[in-house]
Amino acid sequence: MNTATITTTEERMIWIGIVFTYGFYLTGTLYVVGSLIGWALLLMVMLRAFVEGRWPDRAVIPVTVWIWLIGMFVMLLALWVAHHDYNMGTGQTVKSSIGWAKGWALLALFPLLGAIINFKPQLLVRACCVLAAQAIVFVPLGIAGFIVGLDGPLYLSPLKAVGGPISTFEVNLFGMNPESGKPRWPFFAPWAPAAGLMSCIYLVICSQERNALWRNLGITGALIMCLFCQSRAGWAIFMMLIPALVVFRRIPFPAALLMVGTFACVILLLGQPLYEGVMDLYQQAKDVRPDSTRVRAALANLAVQRWQSEAPIWGHGIIETGPKMVEFMPIGSHHSWYGLLFVKGLVGLFALAIPMVITALYLMAVCGNRRAIWISILLMAILVCYSFFENLEILAYLLWPALLWLGVTLNPLKEGDLSNA
Repeated sequence: MNTATITTTEERMIWIGIVFTYGFYLTGTLYVVGSLIGWALLLMVMLRAFVEGRWPDRAVIPVTVWIWLIGMFVMLLALWVAHHDYNMGTGQTVKSSIGWAKGWALLALFPLLGAIINFKPQLLVRACCVLAAQAIVFVPLGIAGFIVGLDGPLYLSPLKAVGGPISTFEVNLFGMNPESGKPRWPFFAPWAPAAGLMSCIYLVICSQERNALWRNLGITGALIMCLFCQSRAGWAIFMMLIPALVVFRRIPFPAALLMVGTFACVILLLGQPLYEGVMDLYQQAKDVRPDSTRVRAALANLAVQRWQSEAPIWGHGIIETGPKMVEFMPIGSHHSWYGLLFVKGLVGLFALAIPMVITALYLMAVCGNRRAIWISILLMAILVCYSFFENLEILAYLLWPALLWLGVTLNPLKEGDLSNA
């Protein structure tokens, strides 16, 4: 796959949006590009339908995608109700609604695009391999910057005026671990643990590349991202993905499920000693960065307490900066579910949980021996796992290749495309 095989404007936009991620990052434009590319693709589809007088071939919106669309619209509804309850005014409501379009809306928009636009899934896979492989070059650049004494962001993009977390507009060759004083790499993500999430996603997608050279480069780049971001969650999930990819690549899905069931029975039989061992490992992982663990726990407790006592149904509407005890970090950050409870209440929590659960169950039901759908199952598992460590809304501008792949697999009419991926 190369640019010569790109046949449509939509494919060109997808290719450029992924392959030139580091270019966008180093120019401080990645957050804006990642947030706008989905809406630009939707506009392209609508313009093409208007000019040609018909929707793309095999374009259909599956029930599961409709559920995502409804869920993310409920997020917007919760935002409006909370803003009304707290009398935040029209200006703040408009600003927050734009934030919704750059965040939660993308979790439904890209599966929709994957289901309706015509593009070759293999192009998405090759683009992810090219992007992941660039980590092999980016790490030495960061090491060189550390040796010459660079410290802190190279610069802050003036595009921060459009709104969003400040970290998404900072450009770094590397970051510093405040506890160890050693460098850690966020790569093109706003912070290092988010790079761990992206490394897991690229491991799964790059494993589908048919060209051995690009597949090996992509997987190597994903491994480097995981190692150098120094994310505890990233390390654990990455290690679990490797046997999953190996086993389910070679064993039919029903047999693989039987293996999982057998493994679950063994876990139940060895429950007590296994539980104690896992808890010991978990405590050791927390002790690696005790300050980070303390802040995460305090943020979670603060979010739950204020949600229960102040806004249990619709939430507070906006993120609030926490006190000194949590290093002034936003309440509910580092965790999608606590963040949802604080900002959008129980309504927001169910608006995300229901689409996730239904999509996972649907994919498990239709998987059979179809490798592409198994890849979507793994991608969903990554998102579910990381929802307990990161705020998916903030990172939606980076997650879109995975969401696009998910949308393709949710459209049963595109099974022929997936068989060539």
